[in-house]
Amino acid sequence: MTQISRRGFGALTLGVSAAALTGGIPAAFAQDFITVLTGGTSGVYYPLGVSLAKIYADSIKGINTNAQATKASVENLNLLQAGRGEVGFALGDSVADAWAGNKEAGFPQKLDKLRAIGAIYPNFIQIVARKDSGIQSLADLKGKRVSVGAPRSGTELNARAVFSAAGLSYDDLGKLEYLPFAESVELVKNRQLDATLQSSGLGVASIRDLASHNEIVIVPVPQDVVTKIGNPVYISATIPANTYDGQTEDVPTAAVVNILVTREGLEDDLVYQMTKAMFEQKAQLVASHNAASAIGKANAVQGLPIPLHPGAERYYKEEGVLK
Repeated sequence: MTQISRRGFGALTLGVSAAALTGGIPAAFAQDFITVLTGGTSGVYYPLGVSLAKIYADSIKGINTNAQATKASVENLNLLQAGRGEVGFALGDSVADAWAGNKEAGFPQKLDKLRAIGAIYPNFIQIVARKDSGIQSLADLKGKRVSVGAPRSGTELNARAVFSAAGLSYDDLGKLEYLPFAESVELVKNRQLDATLQSSGLGVASIRDLASHNEIVIVPVPQDVVTKIGNPVYISATIPANTYDGQTEDVPTAAVVNILVTREGLEDDLVYQMTKAMFEQKAQLVASHNAASAIGKANAVQGLPIPLHPGAERYYKEEGVLK
């Protein structure tokens, strides 16, 4: 990130100098670098972010891009507030907590610079156990060894919400680990953990890897538990049969919408082009991960907990999604 920041500062300085020499005519954009904040490399945010960075580089003249691996939602939102990225992926409940300044969720103060590009696709809360662990239900997690995602990540916040609604606490677990997806799976494969909770798009690489090495059970999150969470960004959803090797039946769970977030201060026309490019080249995103197939204009403006960036708003108005 340091190198990117230096480059951005240098580009801005050159842009101002050029404008002064040409009578105030600025370059196409003052911002010439877009950093896409993603997540861990074994999750869905990362391949989608790499694809999105390429789309921006190919579609927006004069823009260079980079996809940055991060700890996902909470870190991405804090980095955007600090101006250390231009666009990032985040779970809807994390975005709402950031806007409210929820200290318990990892936001010491209100992140007032956040702006939405749009809601994109749902994250499915996927609780996966080795079949030989004996875990079949949420209640069976008591006394077991479980990873709930990186500390105060979007995944870990989802774990807290689901466990609380199911009448569980972290104290009920035999062992608690705060690990990213790939590391969690390795410990489950090695019998050092019994289960992992991962909040991600369907078909996430880490769970595919686990299912290819071990017989697995996907633990259902019943609808009554989803209702008890009491947060409208959580909805009941289904992990379809055969999403993973050995998963022969549909499994009910909870889902949370993901939001593509940018920040105040980026030029309206730049964000307009970023929004337009994402929809016009959606096929490239789907090719990088099928979770992107759920991205659609009609849903993009629904239930957002933060304001739309004016550039994104302009795009949706042109498309007839907003009046």
